[in-house]
Amino acid sequence: MDLSIINVLAYYIFPFHENEILYALLISSGWIATAIYFDFYEVYRYTKVITILNSALKQAVFFALFCLAVELFYSDFYEKRVVLFVISAVFLILTLKLFIYYFLKKYRILFNRNFRNVVLLGNNKNINPLKAFFTQNLDYGYKLIKAFTLEDHKKERVEQCLSFILENPIDEIYCATADLSDKQIRDIINFADNNLKTLKFIPDDKQILAGNVKFEYYDYIPVISSRNILQDETMNKIIKRAFDLTFSLIIILGLLSWFIPLMAIIIKLNSKGPVFFIQKRNGLNYKEFDCFKFRSMEYSDQIDADLALKNDIEITKVGQFIRKTSIDELPQFFNVLLGDMSVVGPRPHPVSHNDKYALMSEKFMVRHFVKPGITGLAQTKGYRGEVETDQDIINRVKYDIFYMENWSILMDIEIIFKTIYNIIKGDDKAF
Repeated sequence: MDLSIINVLAYYIFPFHENEILYALLISSGWIATAIYFDFYEVYRYTKVITILNSALKQAVFFALFCLAVELFYSDFYEKRVVLFVISAVFLILTLKLFIYYFLKKYRILFNRNFRNVVLLGNNKNINPLKAFFTQNLDYGYKLIKAFTLEDHKKERVEQCLSFILENPIDEIYCATADLSDKQIRDIINFADNNLKTLKFIPDDKQILAGNVKFEYYDYIPVISSRNILQDETMNKIIKRAFDLTFSLIIILGLLSWFIPLMAIIIKLNSKGPVFFIQKRNGLNYKEFDCFKFRSMEYSDQIDADLALKNDIEITKVGQFIRKTSIDELPQFFNVLLGDMSVVGPRPHPVSHNDKYALMSEKFMVRHFVKPGITGLAQTKGYRGEVETDQDIINRVKYDIFYMENWSILMDIEIIFKTIYNIIKGDDKAF
């Protein structure tokens, strides 16, 4: 909507260029670049209006400078029109932004929707400020379901809290770190990871926490997220999805449009059965989806539960080649187009094997906080294919978590190039 406002103003209201398309591309790129730099679209439930206005001011100033810089490349310099254009664009965009912001606040109160269910865990002294905030500010979209105090019987209280979370639709857990032992904190982190619950910590004034954590402020109350999943940020989601759509469409239109009919003939001539192998796998938030592959094994009723092993006699002759070269994975670009997968991300496992892998690595479930990928960092580091030992899945999960917490679009591009290189070079784990 913002880009539409900018381009309508530039094209219809303040037209001052003969090449409107080039100018539209330039100013759109300038807006996106400044928005990314100033986190213009990172607006959350707890974001203050002053923060939005501060971000909008920075955005307006630097977008204006960008537009003026673009004007310097033209013979005719329309300074007044540029300034008027920028002021009008920012005013309309900010008005729309604040309208949506306040509309959501009213929507939550009037319709009792768009809430996150939360629980608190800690001593009254440390959790009462946040308890009061959630109770008095329902328009922020947090519904306090229950508070577990730890003044006495701490161990039993923690266990009651975790049991309550399992039995009720809880979205987020807030823990006062000063009231918990290191072991209890580790156990709660593992619990949240394995049950796909958002975990946040309430620090006291004396605590300094390091690592990949994210500070947030609910009014004046500091809160720490245990994991900073970069792909959860709005602009990163947009960038990631735009890259996935562009890349998958290039592959589907440029390669698969003619390659699928060719593979269909080859696979059918080699063995009886369908061309595609469709298997249930777990994706984002552990939701199941149909994962597409070219069939590489002899067709049977049990094929959906099978995982190919090295020298597996069920693999067809064509299957040996397409698995070795990863050609069997190409149909997954349709999964990317449908939104079930990304080009790069943690590799999804068959539903029937996830419980077993979760027992082998306590952090296994963390991988499902983001979309699975056709390729991933762990695969480029040699951890692909059959899981022969516990260490295989442990290291795979470590690389997946590192990718999630350090993601960038450049990292995705690097992983894609490394994957192509490994395919050309040959990978002993591909079979």
